[in-house]
Amino acid sequence: MKTFRDVERIIKGQATSDGDGVKLTRLLTQDLQKRLDPFLMLDAFGSDEATDYVGGFPDHPHRGFETVTYMLEGKMRHQDSAGNTGLLEDGGVQWMTAGKGVIHSEMPEQKEGRMSGFQLWLNLPSHQKMCSPWYKDIQRNEIPEKTLPNGITIRVIAGESLNTLGAVQREVTQPLFLDIHFPEDKSSSFEQFIASEHNAFLYVYHGEVSVDGQSKIQAVRSKEMAILSNKAEFVAITANAKTKLILISGAPLKENIVQYGPFVMNTKEEIIKAVEDFRNGEFA
Repeated sequence: MKTFRDVERIIKGQATSDGDGVKLTRLLTQDLQKRLDPFLMLDAFGSDEATDYVGGFPDHPHRGFETVTYMLEGKMRHQDSAGNTGLLEDGGVQWMTAGKGVIHSEMPEQKEGRMSGFQLWLNLPSHQKMCSPWYKDIQRNEIPEKTLPNGITIRVIAGESLNTLGAVQREVTQPLFLDIHFPEDKSSSFEQFIASEHNAFLYVYHGEVSVDGQSKIQAVRSKEMAILSNKAEFVAITANAKTKLILISGAPLKENIVQYGPFVMNTKEEIIKAVEDFRNGEFA
C-alpha cells in the first residue's frame, strides 16, 4: 500500500545577493544542511531588471561538492580553471563537480530581458571530495521530458521518474531533480516514488499546489519551499491551474559538514588546507 509524505515545514527564503551583486532568494541555508543532507544550498534567482543580474559571478573557487545550475530563462557563460567553457541557455543545466578544487565564473551574456533559474549545491562523499573537477553542459533538448495523459509535463534532470532516466546520475547521493509543469484550467495530480530514507523538498516557482500527505492535505504557494517528511515513500502533488515546481531528493551522506564560504569538507583541518591550496594557486 502506498504511503504519502506530509509537508513538514514551509520555507519562505531569504532575500540576499551573491557574486557581483546578483539579487537572489536563498532557500536552503546552512541551518538546513543536516536536515536536507546531501544538499547544501538552493538559490532561486529571477528578474527582468538587468541591474539585478548583469554583474554575474566573476572568478571564484569551490572545493568538495557539486554545483547544479538550472536556467529557466536567459543566457550565462561558464568558464573554469580546468579549461571548460559552455553557454547555459533557456531550459539548460550546468553540472559541475568542483572536487579537489576549481575556479570558475558564470557571467550573463545578455544586458536586457529576463534571467531566472536555480543553483543547487550537492555535497560529495568524503572519499570523492578530492576527485578531479568535472563539468557538463546539458542543453534543453538533452533533458528527457515526458507528458502524461492528464497534461502534466516532467523534465527529468537527474535521477529517474516515469521509468525515464535523467540527464545525470550519481551512485552515492542518488539525486532526483524534476521540473514539473501542471496544465492550466484543469485539476491534475502527479505521484513520485522517493525512498523513505531520502531527504526531499519541493519549490513552487509559479502557481500553487496541494501535497496530499498521510495526515492532511497542505497547500504550498508560489515562492515557497516545502520540506517533505521521511515517513512515507511517495509524494502526491495536485494543482488546479497552471503551476510549475521543482522536486528534489537525495540519499543522505550522514557525514560531518564543515563549510567555509565556497569550500565544504568534513573537518576544520581540511578547510584550512583548502584555503592554503587556493592561495597557493593549486586549484586545477
